[in-house]
Amino acid sequence: MKKFTFGTPEKFVPSLFCKKFNYSEKEINYPINKICFKTNKRGCVLTLPLDADEQIYGLGLQLKCFNLRGKKITIRPNADPVSPTGDSHAPVPFFVSTAGYGIYIDTARFCEFHFGSSQKLTETLAADNSSKEIAISTDELYSSKLDSSSNITIQIPAADGVDIYIIEGKNITEIVAQYNMLSGGGCSVPEWGLSAIYRCYGRYHQDEVLSVAKKLKDDDFAIGIIGLEPGWQTQSYSCSYIWSDERFPNPQKTVDTLKDMGYHINLWEHAFVHPTSPIYKDLLPYSADYSVWKGCVPDLSLKEARNIFADYHKKLVDMGIDGFKLDECDGSDITGGWSFPNCAEFPSGLDGEQYHSLFGVFYMQTMLKALKGHKTFSEVRNAGALSSSYPFVLYSDLYDHKDFIRGCATSGFSGILWTPEVRDAQSKEEFIRRLQSNVFSVQCLINAWYCENLPWEIHGCEKEVKELLDLRESLKPMLSAAFEKYEKTGVPPVRALVSDYTDDSETHNIDDEYIFCDNLIVAPIPSGETSREVYLPQGKWCDYFTKKEVPCGRFTVKTENIPVYEKI
Repeated sequence: MKKFTFGTPEKFVPSLFCKKFNYSEKEINYPINKICFKTNKRGCVLTLPLDADEQIYGLGLQLKCFNLRGKKITIRPNADPVSPTGDSHAPVPFFVSTAGYGIYIDTARFCEFHFGSSQKLTETLAADNSSKEIAISTDELYSSKLDSSSNITIQIPAADGVDIYIIEGKNITEIVAQYNMLSGGGCSVPEWGLSAIYRCYGRYHQDEVLSVAKKLKDDDFAIGIIGLEPGWQTQSYSCSYIWSDERFPNPQKTVDTLKDMGYHINLWEHAFVHPTSPIYKDLLPYSADYSVWKGCVPDLSLKEARNIFADYHKKLVDMGIDGFKLDECDGSDITGGWSFPNCAEFPSGLDGEQYHSLFGVFYMQTMLKALKGHKTFSEVRNAGALSSSYPFVLYSDLYDHKDFIRGCATSGFSGILWTPEVRDAQSKEEFIRRLQSNVFSVQCLINAWYCENLPWEIHGCEKEVKELLDLRESLKPMLSAAFEKYEKTGVPPVRALVSDYTDDSETHNIDDEYIFCDNLIVAPIPSGETSREVYLPQGKWCDYFTKKEVPCGRFTVKTENIPVYEKI
């Protein structure tokens, strides 16, 4: 790994706020003399070489795309990505290549990347791609003629310079591991955090929460964590962080009773602070000049704001709260355009664009301070660059099952964690298929926040759900070992096939299978389908459930179970 500085970098960059940043220089073979740097009215531009057969992955959690070769991607936090253009819960300016390198761009700007999707003028003139054929379909009309382009172009808005870190390795997994170690390695996760989570209906009264929790225990469902959604607060958009007297008249008794049942407890919230909150007035001097949902936006990059926010939340931790679901720290341009604008100003000097990119990191840091060293495994809606050491898992309000499966593969490129959470379903088959893929992920999350009844009772699949949750319990030792490796070496516990099998071109576009805990390949069948094609790389494999050996290569499988294959 080696750092290179171009121009004059900005002050506020992710590495500045990474408390475990650990850069150790190592010589590399990358042709740095072939990188072109310039500034323009929009910021600065890097142009890098791109080989004809080189494939590119990363830039954070990408739910709508996988292989980035030939694509134009603008990374920005957005809760509701609808197309493969770069919007993400976790945009990360780090990409990896099948050519044996990765590049981290140390910026909080919404960068624009062209991975062979455009050519320099001199190249265009030199290449004769003309055709006399008349296109009669949009596929023909827009089919890419530029995949052989020899350029990666990166536009960094507003900046006059940037630091980049070039990392080399024998495969993508090795490169990503080094990137994760740059921020201190992977997160440490308590074993209880790997248990299944049940998030309760948002309008439940405390008696209804306790009733559901007791029923789950009495019926022997392997649920270890209970999550309380917005209704626990007096105000939730924006947040008061005050227990609702109406729904939770005795919160300490509720928490104690859940603890006595053997549960850990997680509370939903976001960081837009309602005027009735006890910390609102104290936070005003340390807040942005724009409000969201009539609440202030604290500048959590500042020690003063972090202390005010964390000290208040320590009272919740003292009650027995083990984790938090940190919602709405990404923003959305699709569902109403809420959150603060990019032109917002923060007391620290950060602007809105930079704060959007760093919001999730600041929020996670603040809540870890509130937890006072207690181990947690929680949820967050935005986790950007250098986030591998934070024990928070990303989730999404969008709900396409194929996108959720793709997220299991793409998250592993960027030092972030992802859960394909389960909510409601249109059928028994859909609920089971979704839970199957959720069981084989870093966090098993059933989010019933708008389901008044237990969702499996609605669909009559109690037996199947219980079996899948028992399966999850059996996977916990394997997951614990994978997380220990993640912490020590930076190797992500869930990752795409191309990460380990980078030299196998058959893996380069497989976005619906993933490696789970080193020795398993998981190939979920999406809801609505009964069979799928599976690819297993060279080696010896067996069916994880039957232990019967299966051949490597491509084959079709039809099953009501989830296809999982173990390396032998």
